[in-house]
Order: sequence, then C-alpha cells, then structure tokens
Amino acid sequence: MPDKDAVREAVWDELDDSGEARFPFPPHGRIPNFAGAEAAADRLTETDAWAEADVVKANPDAPQLPVRRAALRAGKTLYMAVPRLAEEQPFLRLTAAAVDDIDDATTVGGSAEAGVPVGPGEMEPVDLIVSGSVAVDDAGARVGKGEGYSDLEFAVLREFGLVDGATTVATTVHERQVRETALPTTAHDVPMDLVVTPERTRRPDGGDRPDGVDWGALDDDRLAEIPVLRRLRPE
Repeated sequence: MPDKDAVREAVWDELDDSGEARFPFPPHGRIPNFAGAEAAADRLTETDAWAEADVVKANPDAPQLPVRRAALRAGKTLYMAVPRLAEEQPFLRLTAAAVDDIDDATTVGGSAEAGVPVGPGEMEPVDLIVSGSVAVDDAGARVGKGEGYSDLEFAVLREFGLVDGATTVATTVHERQVRETALPTTAHDVPMDLVVTPERTRRPDGGDRPDGVDWGALDDDRLAEIPVLRRLRPE
C-alpha cells in the first residue's frame, strides 16, 4: 500500500500533467482545483443527502467554491472553518439573508468579511459535511493535503455533539483523484459517504468515524495554536 505522501504527489502530478488542474496553480501542496468542479457540485446537489440538509459545513478550498455557493442559493446555513482553527471562534456562519453578494461571500476573503464568527457552542447541528480531498478510494478512504485540519474539525464538532456517526460526509473530486488502490488510513481519518465527480456519484459503505479528538495524536504545538483544543483538552 502506498503511503499518503506518495499518493498526494501522484495525484498532483497527474492533474498537472493532464491539464485537468485549474487555478490556483500549481495543484501541489493544496486541495487541488480541477476541471469540472462545478459539474461535480451540481451532481452533489442532486443527492438525497443534499436535499435533506438544512445545515452544511464545507471546506474553504477552491474546488468546493461551487458547493458553497449552491448551499447559500438553496437557503441552507453554511459553516466554514477559519484557517487552522486559529481563532477563539473558529467557524464562520453564512446565510443568504445576511450577505449581499453570495459569489463574493463564499470565497475565502469574502467569507472572512461576510461570515459571522462562532464557536461550536453557538452552532446548529450539521447535516452534511463537504470535505476537500487530494485522493479518495472506492471504499471512501480519503487523503487530504497533509495538515489534518478537516479530520480535526470533524472531531471537534463531534465533541460538541454537532455531528455523529450518521452525519453524511461527502467530497467532490476529479475522476483522476479516485484511486483504484486502497488508501492508507489512520484511526482519526473520517471516511466519505459520498464521492462525487463530474461523471459519477459513488456511495461507499464508509466506516467508523472518530468519536472525538484523538488527543494522543496532537503535539504541544498543535494544542497551543488552536484555542478550542485548549478549552476541550482533558486535565
């Protein structure tokens, strides 16, 4: 089984070499944007999970921008995490009624201005999480860009009872990001229930989700830089 770094490099290279990567360039070192991101978002909006969700949490990366815009246009409450969860109120809440320009408010810069900073104690339970991915496999295993924040955000929300084992977790990706070989996983990785590309919607069986923060996996630097973890950390 290849390690996560090898998988990342292979996907980034493949998107770059094939011309399927889209701005921002290069795709390396990030959740890569891809040709067809809007079509993948449209396909996600056709699922029952989307129709049934009143509250969506989505990552702030470029390929999920169409998802964020679709959420507000559909009248859903949208949550985005602030970069690195570095603020005392580490999430931003956006609603269509509270923003003047949905297209701008759903960008990284626009959300910082239009979004209302909130802590987990002020949030509504989340019905659907949309994660950015570097790679996924047919079983729903996901590899991110290597910083671990997407999985950590899920763990924090679970500590506060805002998500649980039944909360739908989806990702929108290019077909080249879906790997035939099983991806390596760890106990704190969050599996995907929906893997949506411009061409197909896969519904993996998923697997067990972390039931909270894996404190043993966090070093002192990570704990020091994230206020919500300092508050949650067991004595």
